[in-house]
Amino acid sequence: MTNAQIDMDQLTGALRRETVKKNVAAIHISGKLSLLQRKLSNVLLLNAYDALTSAQSHTIDARTLATMVGYNSNDMDTLRASLRALAETVAEWDMLDEEGRQEWGVSSLLSFAKLKNGVCEYSYSPALAQKLHDPKIYALINVHIQRNFTSGHGLALYENCYRFVRTGSTGWWSLEIFRKLMGVDGSSYYESFKHLNAKIIKPAVVEVNRNSDIEITPEFKKKGRAVADVRFLIKENPQLAMFQIGDDDGIRNMGVYKKLIEQGVSDRLARQWIVEHGEDYVAEKLDYVRRQPDVKSAAGYLNAALKDDYNNQAKVPSPPNPEALKLAEERRAKEREADEELDARLAERAKRSRKFEVVSELVSRRNPTQRDADKRLFLAGLDDDLERAEFRTHGWQSALNATAIFAFWAQLEPDAFEGID
Repeated sequence: MTNAQIDMDQLTGALRRETVKKNVAAIHISGKLSLLQRKLSNVLLLNAYDALTSAQSHTIDARTLATMVGYNSNDMDTLRASLRALAETVAEWDMLDEEGRQEWGVSSLLSFAKLKNGVCEYSYSPALAQKLHDPKIYALINVHIQRNFTSGHGLALYENCYRFVRTGSTGWWSLEIFRKLMGVDGSSYYESFKHLNAKIIKPAVVEVNRNSDIEITPEFKKKGRAVADVRFLIKENPQLAMFQIGDDDGIRNMGVYKKLIEQGVSDRLARQWIVEHGEDYVAEKLDYVRRQPDVKSAAGYLNAALKDDYNNQAKVPSPPNPEALKLAEERRAKEREADEELDARLAERAKRSRKFEVVSELVSRRNPTQRDADKRLFLAGLDDDLERAEFRTHGWQSALNATAIFAFWAQLEPDAFEGID
């Protein structure tokens, strides 16, 4: 989704490989993904990465997938809706091939996905899989870090900046490209740099610096008197630096790694768990899960055991604490509610933005005399000095007066907002 980096940002996996200094590709995605959908895309790519170009499809235990992303493990409706959103999202790339020839392409983010017998099976188109697997295009990011993010814009900015950590800068992006990366292209509200900076850039930078293993600083470049480009200076955050996991670290030779593979855990996830938690801790949880009766999904249960430290005395085969399980489930429910609330707010913003576009179109149809009369009539209906001052400054795009503006034009043009509400 941008210059030289891959917004398939949602396409970052759980383990990080070394990034490449050469800036070579741009992969953009259309459509607006929620924070949970973005995380889901990351986990799916993590699971499939090693076999992206060799396997036609990939599978993962549905409960494990839901748990890793933060869904209730029984909430298959939300999982189905998110998979549908990924299948409906378009990925587009425009880059130079190995011989310097221009290549343009387009593909759905997932070519198919299905849930059957507790297993999620999915696939990428061959062309997109090849692009995603190219280490020059794509740098893997630890899913442990993505759990810290509470906004889609923060996670999107992190993923778009991370691959440049070794070069120290993203390079200059036009504001048009940056809006696409953040998923706010098409919004007239964010065409204003003032709004873009206050509502998107500043909060996202704070979240990246607080929650991730990199620190970023925005810089702006003007053309004339207006800001036209943005770039981010990047350095590693020593307070939150995560382990680097390579392919020659000997992890695959460990006994605990082989046991994880036997339980259906993917190679990449198995190595991540061992590095994050340590060999002894993972072995302890494996032994604990093995001793539990009626476990439907060993991999999913193991993920929960690692995360919530089930029975930290491995030799005492006590059952999981029901109260702890309840609290964990309540926490995940709250996280899900927060994401749903965020989605609702974003949908409301999009609706309001579309209404402002309609208002602008209606105003453009009026002659100068009608426009003056409309403004005087609207101002006469405002009782608050602040509201009047806001309208005089921002006119029909006044956010403070949005409700009143929409009501005013709905009276003048009863069908103006048909289909938006």
